[in-house]
Amino acid sequence: MASLTVPSVLISPRDDAMQLYKAFKGLGCDKAAVINILAHRDATQRALIQQEYRTMYSEELNKRLAKELSGNLEKALLLWMCDLAGRDATLVRKALSGDVIDPRAATEVICSRTPSQIQYFKQLYHSMFGVYLEQDIEVQTYDDHKKLLLAYARTMRYEGPEVDRASVEHDAKALFKAGEKKLGTDEKAFIRIFSERSRAHLAAVSAAYHSMYGNSLKKAVKSETSGPFEFALLTILQCAENPAKYFAKELHKAMKGMGTDDTTLIRIIVTRTEIDMQYIKAEYHKKHKKSLNDAVHSETSGVYRAFLLSLLGTAH
Repeated sequence: MASLTVPSVLISPRDDAMQLYKAFKGLGCDKAAVINILAHRDATQRALIQQEYRTMYSEELNKRLAKELSGNLEKALLLWMCDLAGRDATLVRKALSGDVIDPRAATEVICSRTPSQIQYFKQLYHSMFGVYLEQDIEVQTYDDHKKLLLAYARTMRYEGPEVDRASVEHDAKALFKAGEKKLGTDEKAFIRIFSERSRAHLAAVSAAYHSMYGNSLKKAVKSETSGPFEFALLTILQCAENPAKYFAKELHKAMKGMGTDDTTLIRIIVTRTEIDMQYIKAEYHKKHKKSLNDAVHSETSGVYRAFLLSLLGTAH
């Protein structure tokens, strides 16, 4: 779901590369021109532009962008220039080995992706950074949170819509027994079910849990677990039920109150633009009675704002 992608027939990556080079020339960079080109090109087009730029000017476009831009615009645009899996690998690596360790960001990326997305970005992770994703998880996370992330990243889950009713009820009972029914919590049962079951199955377990025990599985997770482990379980559960609603909620959190969490804002908008942004915008509007575009407009400024709004596309 890229916003406003221009049909590739009308575009020559060579022309785009020349226009970008022109935007970098002279005093100061013509940031509006850079945004105007790159925000409206899909992943394939962006890769071709990078190739052309390298061929024509013997330098990496991304290196040049890093030189010409700064702050949030630089962060957002450089992330946008990666392909989907490259972005996920970059974000998780930075979250687990950067200057500031951010287990929450790593957890959000890992626990909101499909098994095939995880497998693909894990391969890239190793080829880009020379370490395995699991090694970084081992070093930077702890206890049940670590166990869940490792299990979730390693397991190939079914990705189709079919579920087995009997096994759904069996899991709902097992989770009730492991949590609300007993004193203390059997975390192993939560880790096993949440890391091994498909999204469709987990969503069905959640519905069955509610009808069998009159309480939501989400509430049970909240009352039985805490900290990063709780956040990981809730991310998996909410993305099984409705990923767009989950991301709309995280975006709202990033912008409410004093100040804006730009890191989260950039991460979600840039990584979801080409996946499900139209659905996220619809969920945001449904819940907050205002458009995501309006919220982003009031929380950001300048060329950074212009870039994010270009990715979001039209407000309706």
